[in-house]
Formats: sequence, C-alpha cells, structure tokens
Amino acid sequence: MLKLYSTQSSGNSYKVRLLLAKLGLPFELIEVDIFAGEHRTPDFLALNPEGRVPLLELEDGAILAESNAILFYLAEGTPLLPADKLKRAEALRWMFFEQNNHEPGIAQARFWLRQVRGGRELRTHDADRWMEEGYGALKIMERHLAGRRFFVDGGLTIADLALYPHTLVAPEGDFDLQSFPEVRRWLQRVADEPLHVDMDWHPLQDAA
Repeated sequence: MLKLYSTQSSGNSYKVRLLLAKLGLPFELIEVDIFAGEHRTPDFLALNPEGRVPLLELEDGAILAESNAILFYLAEGTPLLPADKLKRAEALRWMFFEQNNHEPGIAQARFWLRQVRGGRELRTHDADRWMEEGYGALKIMERHLAGRRFFVDGGLTIADLALYPHTLVAPEGDFDLQSFPEVRRWLQRVADEPLHVDMDWHPLQDAA
C-alpha cells in the first residue's frame, strides 16, 4: 500500500490527499508534526534529506518527494493529467507557476502569520513582500480564469489541484479574495467536482 507522510494543515500535503481521494487509491496516512520537529528526526531525514512533507512511499519502497511531482506521478494515465501534448504542458505551466509565483507569497504568509507562534513578529519585515507576491499571483489567476472553468481547457486537472489548497486558505494569510470573483467561482467549481474532500479529511473516515 502507498504510504503518505503528511501534515494535515499543510496545503502541499492536502493537494496529494485530495488527488488520492479522487483516484480512489488506498493509502496509509502517516502524520508528521512539523511543529514538533518530526520532519527533522534522523528517521525522517533518511527518507527525505530536505525534511519536507508531503512524501510518498510507493508499494516497492521507492520514495517520491515534492508535492507537484507526486501529483504528476499519481495522475499518469488519468484524465487529471491530459494526454494531449499541449494541454499536458499547460498543466505543468500552472504547476510551475504555483511553486514559483503563488506559494512563496500566499503559503508563506499563512504559515508565519497564522500557524507559527510569534511568527508575525518574527517575520514582520517579510509581510509586505508576501502581500505583493501573493496578490500578484491572484491577479494573474483572475485574468486567466475569465471565461474559463479550470486552468487547462477541457476540465479539472492536477494544475487545479496544485493551486487549489493554498488559494482556499489564503485568507488565513491575510489575503482578501473578495476582489477576485473569478478565483472564488473557480474554488467553488473545484469543490463541486466528484470525490472532493476537504482539508480535514482522513482516509480512515471512509473506512468507518
């Protein structure tokens, strides 16, 4: 069985749990408490020297790190990763955008301003940069989504699943989504898709 090392409140971990749920793939969920330093233990660093979640252990024991790489691997052969060459490249484009333009502002703001005790005071000098980068990414998303249901024409893909979690919880990082109606409608469309699960979902809920 697949094993997913995950932190429940992590947007990057959530995107992998969301995809696994949509694909109906059974997996063992192993919670890693990053706030207690469990991602820095010798055992975990032996699996991932970067000390990051999520981390996917395959059935044969192979280890795959980086959330978007995990999405790409799991979605191969499914409609969530288009077979069309251009559409596949478009999905990758938005996944690169998520890591390079979207996450550095939006996810960092949420982490330090909401999740780390005293983080707002520790990283006051970074707040303006996070706001500038985060709102810049949201504006790009808003323009792209005008007249589109999802980020890649044709339907939901892993590009949407990559961008969804951090956008959903962006208000926890002091981002106001009221000025982004296209983004808010897109968030609802993603949530309305079949087999959607929220950030609190745990696979054991389905087994109960």
